Amino acid sequence: MSTIGNRFAAEFKHEAGVTRKLLERIPTEKFSWKPHEKSMTMERLAAHIIELIWWPQDIMVKPEFDFSSNTRSFDPQTNAELLELFDKNLQPTIESIGTASDEHFQENWTLRMGDHVILCMPRSQVIRVVILNHLIHHRGQLSVYLRLNDISVPSIYGPSADES
Repeated sequence: MSTIGNRFAAEFKHEAGVTRKLLERIPTEKFSWKPHEKSMTMERLAAHIIELIWWPQDIMVKPEFDFSSNTRSFDPQTNAELLELFDKNLQPTIESIGTASDEHFQENWTLRMGDHVILCMPRSQVIRVVILNHLIHHRGQLSVYLRLNDISVPSIYGPSADES
Protein backbone atom coordinates (compact mmCIF):
# COMPACT_ATOMS: atom_id res chain seq x y z
CA MET A 1 0.00 0.00 0.00
CA SER A 2 1.32 3.40 -0.99
CA THR A 3 1.33 5.97 1.78
CA ILE A 4 2.55 9.55 2.01
CA GLY A 5 5.48 8.29 4.07
CA ASN A 6 6.44 5.58 1.56
CA ARG A 7 6.47 8.11 -1.27
CA PHE A 8 8.46 10.70 0.68
CA ALA A 9 10.92 8.06 1.92
CA ALA A 10 11.60 6.88 -1.65
CA GLU A 11 12.06 10.45 -2.87
CA PHE A 12 14.25 11.33 0.10
CA LYS A 13 16.42 8.26 -0.47
CA HIS A 14 16.89 9.18 -4.14
CA GLU A 15 17.71 12.83 -3.42
CA ALA A 16 20.08 11.85 -0.62
CA GLY A 17 22.00 9.54 -2.97
CA VAL A 18 22.56 12.40 -5.40
CA THR A 19 23.43 14.74 -2.53
CA ARG A 20 26.07 12.35 -1.19
CA LYS A 21 27.81 12.34 -4.57
CA LEU A 22 28.30 16.10 -4.29
CA LEU A 23 29.42 15.96 -0.66
CA GLU A 24 32.01 13.29 -1.52
CA ARG A 25 33.74 15.72 -3.87
CA ILE A 26 34.36 18.51 -1.37
CA PRO A 27 38.07 18.64 -0.56
CA THR A 28 38.76 19.39 3.09
CA GLU A 29 41.22 22.08 2.00
CA LYS A 30 38.31 23.95 0.33
CA PHE A 31 36.10 24.01 3.45
CA SER A 32 36.75 27.72 4.06
CA TRP A 33 36.14 28.76 0.44
CA LYS A 34 33.11 30.90 -0.40
CA PRO A 35 32.15 32.64 -3.66
CA HIS A 36 31.24 35.96 -2.06
CA GLU A 37 31.67 37.70 1.28
CA LYS A 38 27.94 37.29 2.00
CA SER A 39 27.94 33.58 1.10
CA MET A 40 28.36 30.60 3.38
CA THR A 41 31.67 28.77 3.32
CA MET A 42 31.68 25.44 1.52
CA GLU A 43 31.93 23.66 4.90
CA ARG A 44 28.97 25.57 6.39
CA LEU A 45 26.86 24.90 3.28
CA ALA A 46 27.69 21.18 3.40
CA ALA A 47 26.98 21.06 7.14
CA HIS A 48 23.61 22.76 6.57
CA ILE A 49 22.75 20.17 3.92
CA ILE A 50 23.50 17.45 6.47
CA GLU A 51 21.36 19.23 9.06
CA LEU A 52 18.51 18.91 6.54
CA ILE A 53 19.22 15.17 6.36
CA TRP A 54 18.82 14.64 10.13
CA TRP A 55 16.08 17.16 10.86
CA PRO A 56 13.14 14.97 9.74
CA GLN A 57 13.89 12.63 12.64
CA ASP A 58 12.80 15.45 14.99
CA ILE A 59 9.97 16.65 12.76
CA MET A 60 8.36 13.24 12.73
CA VAL A 61 8.43 12.70 16.51
CA LYS A 62 8.15 16.16 18.07
CA PRO A 63 5.26 18.63 17.70
CA GLU A 64 7.61 21.61 17.25
CA PHE A 65 11.15 22.89 17.09
CA ASP A 66 12.24 26.02 18.92
CA PHE A 67 15.49 27.57 17.65
CA SER A 68 15.87 29.51 20.89
CA SER A 69 16.34 26.37 22.97
CA ASN A 70 17.37 23.73 20.43
CA THR A 71 20.49 24.40 18.46
CA ARG A 72 21.93 21.36 16.82
CA SER A 73 24.66 21.89 14.32
CA PHE A 74 28.12 20.57 13.77
CA ASP A 75 31.46 21.78 12.51
CA PRO A 76 33.20 18.99 10.58
CA GLN A 77 36.95 19.21 10.29
CA THR A 78 37.33 16.78 7.38
CA ASN A 79 35.34 15.44 4.49
CA ALA A 80 35.35 12.04 6.21
CA GLU A 81 33.55 13.55 9.24
CA LEU A 82 31.04 15.18 6.93
CA LEU A 83 30.23 11.91 5.17
CA GLU A 84 30.17 9.95 8.43
CA LEU A 85 27.42 12.14 9.85
CA PHE A 86 25.51 12.05 6.57
CA ASP A 87 25.64 8.24 6.52
CA LYS A 88 24.82 7.90 10.22
CA ASN A 89 21.62 9.92 9.89
CA LEU A 90 20.30 8.89 6.49
CA GLN A 91 18.68 5.55 7.33
CA PRO A 92 17.04 6.70 10.60
CA THR A 93 15.60 9.67 8.71
CA ILE A 94 14.24 7.51 5.90
CA GLU A 95 12.70 5.15 8.47
CA SER A 96 11.12 7.99 10.46
CA ILE A 97 9.49 9.30 7.29
CA GLY A 98 8.59 5.93 5.79
CA THR A 99 6.89 4.48 8.85
CA ALA A 100 4.67 7.47 9.68
CA SER A 101 0.95 7.20 9.00
CA ASP A 102 -0.87 9.46 6.59
CA GLU A 103 -2.73 10.89 9.58
CA HIS A 104 0.57 11.79 11.26
CA PHE A 105 1.66 13.64 8.13
CA GLN A 106 -1.52 15.73 8.28
CA GLU A 107 -0.86 16.92 11.85
CA ASN A 108 0.53 20.43 12.18
CA TRP A 109 4.15 20.92 13.11
CA THR A 110 5.50 24.25 14.36
CA LEU A 111 8.84 25.96 13.88
CA ARG A 112 9.44 28.83 16.26
CA MET A 113 11.99 31.16 17.75
CA GLY A 114 10.74 31.53 21.31
CA ASP A 115 7.30 33.14 21.18
CA HIS A 116 7.61 33.96 17.47
CA VAL A 117 6.04 31.27 15.25
CA ILE A 118 8.03 31.04 12.03
CA LEU A 119 5.70 28.50 10.48
CA CYS A 120 2.97 26.05 11.40
CA MET A 121 1.84 23.58 8.76
CA PRO A 122 1.12 19.88 8.25
CA ARG A 123 4.18 17.66 8.45
CA SER A 124 3.65 16.66 4.81
CA GLN A 125 4.23 20.27 3.78
CA VAL A 126 7.17 20.61 6.14
CA ILE A 127 8.88 17.56 4.61
CA ARG A 128 8.21 18.86 1.08
CA VAL A 129 9.01 22.57 1.52
CA VAL A 130 11.31 22.90 4.51
CA ILE A 131 13.26 19.70 3.94
CA LEU A 132 13.19 18.36 0.36
CA ASN A 133 12.89 21.64 -1.56
CA HIS A 134 15.37 23.29 0.81
CA LEU A 135 17.81 20.38 0.41
CA ILE A 136 17.58 20.54 -3.38
CA HIS A 137 18.09 24.32 -3.33
CA HIS A 138 21.27 24.08 -1.25
CA ARG A 139 22.53 21.11 -3.25
CA GLY A 140 22.26 23.34 -6.34
CA GLN A 141 24.33 25.97 -4.56
CA LEU A 142 26.92 23.34 -3.68
CA SER A 143 27.15 22.23 -7.32
CA VAL A 144 28.01 25.83 -8.26
CA TYR A 145 30.62 26.01 -5.48
CA LEU A 146 32.22 22.86 -6.91
CA ARG A 147 32.13 24.21 -10.47
CA LEU A 148 33.73 27.51 -9.40
CA ASN A 149 36.58 25.48 -7.88
CA ASP A 150 37.06 23.30 -10.98
CA ILE A 151 35.82 20.25 -9.08
CA SER A 152 33.93 17.73 -11.18
CA VAL A 153 30.15 18.06 -10.76
CA PRO A 154 28.31 14.73 -10.77
CA SER A 155 25.19 13.98 -12.73
CA ILE A 156 22.17 15.19 -10.76
CA TYR A 157 19.02 14.75 -12.88
CA GLY A 158 20.84 14.16 -16.11
CA PRO A 159 24.37 14.39 -17.42
CA SER A 160 26.59 17.17 -16.16
CA ALA A 161 29.35 18.81 -18.21
CA ASP A 162 31.73 16.48 -16.34
CA GLU A 163 29.80 13.22 -16.61
CA SER A 164 27.72 11.88 -19.45
